[in-house]
Amino acid sequence: MGKLQSLQLLFTHPTEFIVLAQYWLFHEPSRDITNPKEFKTSGYDRDSMKKCWEFLDKTSRSFSAVIKELDGDLARVICLFYLVLRGLDTIEDDMTLSDEIKQPILRTFHSKLSVEGWTFDGCGPFEKDRQLLVEFDNVITEMGHLDPLCREVITDITLKMETGMADFAHRAATSKTVPYLTTIAEYDLYCHYVAGLVGEGLSRLFAATGKEREWIADQLVLSNSMGLLLQKTNILRDFREDADERRYFWPQEIWGAYGFKRPEEMYAPEAGDKALWALSHMTLNALSHCVDALDYLVLLRNQTVFNFCAIPAVMAIATLELCFMNPAVFQRNVKIRKGEAVRLIMTSTNPMAVSYAFRDYARKIHRKAVVADPNYLALCVMCGKIETWVEHHYPTFVSFTKESKTIEYNAADPRSQIVKRYQELEREKVRRERGEEAVRAIPDPHVDNVVPWQLYAFVIGATIALFAVTGMIILFALWWFYGEEWNWVDIGSLAPRVDL
Repeated sequence: MGKLQSLQLLFTHPTEFIVLAQYWLFHEPSRDITNPKEFKTSGYDRDSMKKCWEFLDKTSRSFSAVIKELDGDLARVICLFYLVLRGLDTIEDDMTLSDEIKQPILRTFHSKLSVEGWTFDGCGPFEKDRQLLVEFDNVITEMGHLDPLCREVITDITLKMETGMADFAHRAATSKTVPYLTTIAEYDLYCHYVAGLVGEGLSRLFAATGKEREWIADQLVLSNSMGLLLQKTNILRDFREDADERRYFWPQEIWGAYGFKRPEEMYAPEAGDKALWALSHMTLNALSHCVDALDYLVLLRNQTVFNFCAIPAVMAIATLELCFMNPAVFQRNVKIRKGEAVRLIMTSTNPMAVSYAFRDYARKIHRKAVVADPNYLALCVMCGKIETWVEHHYPTFVSFTKESKTIEYNAADPRSQIVKRYQELEREKVRRERGEEAVRAIPDPHVDNVVPWQLYAFVIGATIALFAVTGMIILFALWWFYGEEWNWVDIGSLAPRVDL
């Protein structure tokens, strides 16, 4: 961001400028891969791995920063995974390559990962990541240093992805009438190949490196939705850039429903509201993956893994909100402001904060929606699903005070009254149950309590035995004190005389 842009941000969005300044001044990465103490897991002491880190910085600086903060060797594993798929994607995207050259390379790319010294310099001179393939031997060298299980996951995902990419690339190159995706199902399949499989691979690598629980690797539906949310957001945002390069990813089933014969017609001046309805439909399709993405995020336990997954997801829904009903999407590449991006990075540190961010952006999308939009009702329902999920998992009328360790309820929210009434009923129920127990412990005077005869016999027998023992003790004491001189007459002589 240049000085002029920073100055503009200061006057237009001062709070974002403050957040951006705080990030620049105070944010410190959780780890430094160039530190010799990190060499064991980062591999930065090897020239080949150092080159891989440099390529990662060139391909995506913001994404690179998040990867570098992953725990232990997971950062290095994800770095190589990303570069492998980036190399594959570069070949698939290069429109200068003929289908005859592209097909064999795509369909055998996974096998190249074990061919020492393999490189490819056939991409066009203006392809962004051309140099990565020119020096791809560094990536292959580092693949050899990975744990066999991680290497197996990367190779398997590459094989699946290259197959799908090759099929769609061949169709686009050979089709004379339809050089674009036709149905939404086809669109979902394409996004699965290029992004859903990335989500699957990441989940398997999280488990393989021990950073997450093993069963996270089995969450295929949720992993796929995470990937599709990000990919569909990028496709929506990059419409004009892709169209200028004759790459069409918006499915005909969507834009054709609004009377367009070709995708290029949507950025014509006369397109008007119909183009916005098509954009709204694309937004609705992308939003359908938000609930699954939230379900996936709450499963994560490692903080660095959570940050790695949550930040792109929050960026995605923020981008969807910015692009929604925005005609600029058809004229240029639309991106969220850097200040807003930094704010999202700093706040997306726990599931509750991320959930509230999803809810807030869903509300903004809902406020932008217009009744004339054919997708209006479906959009309202979709935004409602996100709101419902958030309220179910993290009710906004409930707060927890760390100091006193108590739960507090927002008195202004009607739901608090419902909770309080429920608690009162529960307390009354407990008091009633305790009272009934106490009453049961008191004998009922109206019930005849019959005493068993054994008790009478025991009392009488015990009384007789007590008197007998007492008498024997008395007699023994008299005999002991008076001896043989004692007799019953002596006892009688002791009685007082009465003279008549």
